Amino acid sequence: MLQDLKMKPAVMPRAELPYTLYLPPDYHSQPEKRWPLVIFLHGAGERGHDLTRIRVHGYAKRIAAGEDFPFILAAPQIDGLTYWGNYIESLNHFLDELLATLRIDPLHVCLTGLSMGGTGTWMWAIANPERFASIVPMGGTGVCWAAGNLNMPVWAFHGELDDVCPPDESVRMVERINQSGGNAKLTIYEGYGHDCWTDAYMRQDLLEFILSNRRLFLM
Repeated sequence: MLQDLKMKPAVMPRAELPYTLYLPPDYHSQPEKRWPLVIFLHGAGERGHDLTRIRVHGYAKRIAAGEDFPFILAAPQIDGLTYWGNYIESLNHFLDELLATLRIDPLHVCLTGLSMGGTGTWMWAIANPERFASIVPMGGTGVCWAAGNLNMPVWAFHGELDDVCPPDESVRMVERINQSGGNAKLTIYEGYGHDCWTDAYMRQDLLEFILSNRRLFLM
């Protein structure tokens, strides 16, 4: 079941991020278990004060439809005309609070997002690569000259005909990561426009990718 929550107040300039939270069905019956965490960053169209808007895409959509998954899902929401790059400090505080209050495996945190959230996935991971076991950016833009420090498995998705965020953005990011000795792959959906995520989040092999990639140690 999805819950709508609000992050505890923090010292400014951190923002208080409302968020949707999902706990697996066995979370309370297995008190010794630490669970993988998936953080989802929404797109520009889901900004605002209505957390139900987050549930129209990805794993939140599937959970709202009645599916269950073996991970914790946390999906924060931002408002206005800002974008995720404005919230890196707040996002780190958000993750710190989740780690402190939930039984999360700190070595098994996956970050994913679509469109503006795909860009946010690239930006947060570049700023704090030590926090994530894997990242899955979809239809976003990156900063390829800074991508060399992305030392976790990366699986990016993009639509071939995307005229909002051109697929070359993901191509350059993945190329730079691999040129730097990283582990990145890119799936381009032929004939698709900006929305590559509706199909991507339905993939069983993506779920396996998220569940199989865990850091060896904390940095």
